[in-house]
Amino acid sequence: MSPPPVAIEPQAADLAHHPARWWLATRPAFLSITLAGVLLGMAASGAAAWQQHWPLALLGLILALLTHAAVNVINDVADHHNGTDAANTARLFPFTGGSRFIQNGVLSAAQMRSLAYGLFALVTAGGLYLVSVRGLPLLLIGLAGVVLGWGYSAAPLRLNSRGWGEVSVALCFFLLPQGMAVLLTGGVLPVLCWASLPFAILTSLLLFINQFPDRDADRQAGKWHWVVRLPLARARAVYGLLSVLAYGLLAVLLWQQRLPLFAALGLLTLPLSGFASVQLWRHADQPSHLRPAIIATIMAANLYPLLLAVALLLA
Repeated sequence: MSPPPVAIEPQAADLAHHPARWWLATRPAFLSITLAGVLLGMAASGAAAWQQHWPLALLGLILALLTHAAVNVINDVADHHNGTDAANTARLFPFTGGSRFIQNGVLSAAQMRSLAYGLFALVTAGGLYLVSVRGLPLLLIGLAGVVLGWGYSAAPLRLNSRGWGEVSVALCFFLLPQGMAVLLTGGVLPVLCWASLPFAILTSLLLFINQFPDRDADRQAGKWHWVVRLPLARARAVYGLLSVLAYGLLAVLLWQQRLPLFAALGLLTLPLSGFASVQLWRHADQPSHLRPAIIATIMAANLYPLLLAVALLLA
C-alpha cells in the first residue's frame, strides 16, 4: 500500500477532473534540461542556420520536449507496476518517487500508459517528417533517443534496473544537441560533440543523486542500479568522481583548444556540483537532507548547456 501523500503532492480532489492533469502528469518542470540541450545544439549550428530553418528548429524542439514528457510518464507506469513508487516512504517530492499521479489517484495506470504511448505516437509522426527532410543520420539519433528513453524503465529492457540507467541517460543527452545540429545543418559538428560530453555527465549525475532517497524502495522492487549495488560510501564517492571527470574533461578540452576560450563559462557551474558533492558526502544516509544537493545538481545540469550555448555564439 502506498504511503499517504504529502501536502505538496498532486491530489485527486484537486486534479481528478481538471484538464491540466494530463499536462502536469508529464512533470513539465523537469523538461527544462531538454530545452537547454536543444538550445546548445542551436547555438552550435549558428544564427544563420536557425534563422533560415526556424520552422524545423521549432518542430525539433517540440518533439524533443514531447519525447522527454513521454519518458517521464512511462517511467511512472513502470515504477507503479514494479512497486517502487508505492513503497517509497523516503521520497523527496517533486524530485524523487515519481509524479505520484497514480499513487494519489489523479490518473490510473491505464490512463498514464495511454498518455505515454499517445505522446510517443506524436513524436514518431513528427520525427518521420523531419527524417524525410534530413535523412538517415537524424533517424538514427532520434531512434536511439526514443528507444533508450523508453527502455530506461520499461520492460523488457529496464536499463536502469540492470545498472545501465546512467549510461543511457548520458547517451541521450549527448545525442540531443547533435540531433538539433543535424536538423539545422545536415551534419554532426565536432565542437558540439566536445561541448556535449560534460553535459552528458552532468545530466547523468542528476539521475544518480535522485536515486539516493529512492534506494531502499528501489532495492525492494529489484531496481539494481549502482546506488543500490554499491555501499553508500562508495556510491557517494562516485558522484564526486563523475563531477571531477565532467569539469576535468572541460578543462582538458579548453587546454587542447577543442573548445573556444569562452567555453570556460561552463566552469561557473563547478561550485554547484562541488556543493552537491559535499552535501551528498555528508548526508548520503539521510535522504531527507539531500534536497539542497539535488537542487544544486539540477541547476548545474541546466546551466552548463546554456553557458556553453552562449560561449559558442560568442566564439
